[in-house]
Amino acid sequence: MALKSTIYKAELQVADMDRHYYADHALTIACHPSETAERMMVRVLAFALNAHELLAFGKGLSDVEEPDLWRRDLTGAVQQWIEVGQPDERAILKACGKANAVSVYAYGTSTPQWWKATGPKVERARNLSVFALDPEAVLALGKLAARSMRLQCTLQEGDIWMRDDADAVQITLTSLKA
Repeated sequence: MALKSTIYKAELQVADMDRHYYADHALTIACHPSETAERMMVRVLAFALNAHELLAFGKGLSDVEEPDLWRRDLTGAVQQWIEVGQPDERAILKACGKANAVSVYAYGTSTPQWWKATGPKVERARNLSVFALDPEAVLALGKLAARSMRLQCTLQEGDIWMRDDADAVQITLTSLKA
């Protein structure tokens, strides 16, 4: 018998002063049985960083043909493809062929080694942006995970803060490829 995903609910308030985007989002997040709380919260962070009324969670770990998040226009064309973690170069280049813009949010202590191996292979992709997250911030994000969450994400001049009712986490993003 296959294990089922755990469903999380989040009320996410986004205040992105850099993009002048201010909105509330009611998110339903399916956490795959093999997914950690940290990875799930990085997906929520990626949502906040790219918040848009058409942005949606993909099947992610359940289906390798879909991203963790994506934004499709009304015709179904993929405008933005977002992956979290450390995808291999084939998956990244395939995504670059399917979407107008691709973003990867890499996390974990092995990110520098992953990027050293993967970066040269994806350098030619013009529609690719890759960011590294501070491992300590990712661990702190994982501690914010709860089956029912109320989160606020504030972005201003490159500073990123994710808060719940009790704690706040400052996230540092390092651009590896813009």
